Amino acid sequence: MDTVLDRLADAATLPRDKPGWAIQPAPLPGPLRTVPAGPKVAVLIPCFNEEFTVGKVVADFRTSLPHATIYVYDNNSRDRTALEARAAGAELRQEELPGKGNVVRRMFADIEADFYILVDGDDTYDAASAPRMLRLLESRQLDMVTAARVTSQQAAYRRGHRLGNMLLTALVRTVFGDRVSDVLSGYRVFSRRFVKSFPALADGFEIETEFTVHALELRMPVGELAATYRVRPPGSQSKLHTLTDGLRILRLVLLLVKEGRPLRFFATAGLSLLLAASGLGTPVVMQFVETGLVPRLPTAVLATGLVLLSCLTTVCGLVLDSVERGRKEAKRLAYLALRPPPGCHG
Repeated sequence: MDTVLDRLADAATLPRDKPGWAIQPAPLPGPLRTVPAGPKVAVLIPCFNEEFTVGKVVADFRTSLPHATIYVYDNNSRDRTALEARAAGAELRQEELPGKGNVVRRMFADIEADFYILVDGDDTYDAASAPRMLRLLESRQLDMVTAARVTSQQAAYRRGHRLGNMLLTALVRTVFGDRVSDVLSGYRVFSRRFVKSFPALADGFEIETEFTVHALELRMPVGELAATYRVRPPGSQSKLHTLTDGLRILRLVLLLVKEGRPLRFFATAGLSLLLAASGLGTPVVMQFVETGLVPRLPTAVLATGLVLLSCLTTVCGLVLDSVERGRKEAKRLAYLALRPPPGCHG
C-alpha cells in the first residue's frame, strides 16, 4: 500500500520545466490526464526565544520531509528566532498570546493539511523519526502518533521532569486508559480530523496532556513510536519549570478527570466525606446506644452534615455523568463529520 511519503515522492518526480507541471501528456494520443496531488503535510513548530536551534530544526525537517510545508509560529520572542526561521526557509507566522497552548490553538485553526507534525523548536527531537511516524499513522489509519522519548543522556531528561512525567502518565493511564506511555511528549503526528476536532483549551505546556486525554476520551486509534531525545545545544534554555508547570499539568489532569469522569470524581469525594463522617460519628452513636445520651452534640451535628454532603456530592456526580455522556456524543459526532485521512476511504 502506498504511503503518504511514497505518493509525495512520486509527485516530486514530475517535470517542472513547464507551467502546470502536474499535468503530463498521456502516453498515447488522447486527452490530457491530471496526476493527483499528494497529501499535504504540515510541520508545526511553536517557538519562544529559540534563535540557537530553530534554524537547524527547520533544516532537519526540510531534509527528512522535503515536500512538507514548515510553519514556525513565533510567540513574542525577544531574540532572533523569527529571522533565523525565515532564513532557514520556514513560513513564519506570529501569535501574541503567550503560552504553547495558545500557539497550538492558533496553528490548528489556521493551517489546512492532511497530516500535521507538531515538534518543539529546541532541537531535542529527531527529525529523522518523522517519516516513520507518518508511515505508522497512515498505514494503520491512526489519528495520533506520539514519539515516546528515549535517551541515554542524563542532562536531556532531568530527574524532576522524568519523575513528574512518570507520575502524571500513571495518573492519566489509570483514569483514561492504558494506551500511552509518554503523556508529556511534545513530538506528535496528527490526522486532519484530530486537529480540527480538538478543542485546545489549555494555555501552556498542559497542551500535551490535553492531546492525550482528547484521544483517549473519544477512543481514537492512536500509536506510539520510540524516538531519540537529546540534550539542548549550548545557548538554548528550557522554558519548562519543573514545579510550576508540573502543578499546572496536575491541575489540568484533575480538571479533566472532573469533566471527563464526573461520577468517579464526585463518588470518590463523596466516599471520602462518608468515611470522615463515620470516623466522627461512630463514637457518638456507640455512646448513645450505651447511655441513651448524646453529650457530644456538635460532633453529632458535624457527622450528620458530612453524611448529607456525601449524598449530595454523589448525586451531583450522577447528574454530571449524564451531561458528560451527551457532551462526549457531540464531540464524537464532530470528529466523525470530518473526512478521514487519505487512504482510509476504502
